[in-house]
Amino acid sequence: MTPFPLGLYLHIPFCLQRCDFCAFYLEIHRESRAQAFVRSLIHEIGLSAQQHIAAGRPIQSVYFGGGTPTVLTSTQLIAILSEIRAHLALASDCEITVEAHPSTISEQGLVQLLQAGVTRMSFGAESMEDVDLPRIGRPGTVRETVTAVTQARAAGFTNINLDVMYGLPGQSLEGWKRTLVHCLTLEPTHLSCYALTVEEDTRYASNIQCRRSPPPDEGLQIEMDEAAQRMLGNAGYERYEVSNYAKPGCACRHNLLYWTNGEYLGLGPSSQSYLDGTRFGNVADLATYNTSLEANRFPIEDRTRLSEEEQLRDAVIFGLRLIQGIPTRYLHQHAANYGHTAVTAQLFAQRLIEEDGDHSRLSAQGLLQVDTIAGQLY
Repeated sequence: MTPFPLGLYLHIPFCLQRCDFCAFYLEIHRESRAQAFVRSLIHEIGLSAQQHIAAGRPIQSVYFGGGTPTVLTSTQLIAILSEIRAHLALASDCEITVEAHPSTISEQGLVQLLQAGVTRMSFGAESMEDVDLPRIGRPGTVRETVTAVTQARAAGFTNINLDVMYGLPGQSLEGWKRTLVHCLTLEPTHLSCYALTVEEDTRYASNIQCRRSPPPDEGLQIEMDEAAQRMLGNAGYERYEVSNYAKPGCACRHNLLYWTNGEYLGLGPSSQSYLDGTRFGNVADLATYNTSLEANRFPIEDRTRLSEEEQLRDAVIFGLRLIQGIPTRYLHQHAANYGHTAVTAQLFAQRLIEEDGDHSRLSAQGLLQVDTIAGQLY
């Protein structure tokens, strides 16, 4: 299989508070914790440059995720980016994304990030209706999102993403459409539209169990998904992955690595990596992460070497999330490897997968069942 570009992911494990739906590893921000973490992360960058296969390979994308990266100061984020540049080779057109909660960024901070080389801002709006946010334990207001986008554009950013969610407790189809209309008035270059899901050990899961919140309405979520496809398509956005829409040329380069079985190095607690056919992950504990790096050790807690068959399996399952699909030969070879020939034939017969030339992709109906289909093919 053709080698793919290399990406770099940095997990910034801090938020001001945890949202009800969130299952990511994070800690509540304290400046002392943040300072210790930044020291550890900078050390991990240097160690990785010395010992990982990433050394000497050009980085095509850098992604600051979390958590909320912008609870760190711009000075701290820029110090991390400077350390990356000092130890790793960034491609001349490297896409550098920073996720942000709209309330945690200022125009001055945005100007500083742009000057430091950040090329893309991703704002977690979640909804453009204030009434929705408390229902998911989300701090902030719609006005803060509008202000953040306006300030980012004034600072000089031309590539801006908005994350929004649908199927929120109490959210109607009309309310979701209003959120999309409001997003479109801000003219982002990219929109990520995620269906609210129930993750184990979250407050949202507990609220459902105690009947404080209703579970997601799958039928309504399908209607909302179809509305997004229609409205965003009419507005000139291309749906390139199940949950992602972009203006032409603005697909998120880093996330495409995940869906095309590309390679990436993850740094920070709980981050995941995929290099040279091996998946490995850092410990999801800030104290242990810091202690390991103080001792000059990588904070890795699991490592799995994938066989060629397993690498192809992942390429098929992740690749089917892409609207363009995957080479048909990948699908048939995977089916032969895992005894899924009958399952694959049934998916074609049910028109959940369709063939287009030498590529196979999920049909419109198949995209609504992407997770179920992935489970069948795993």
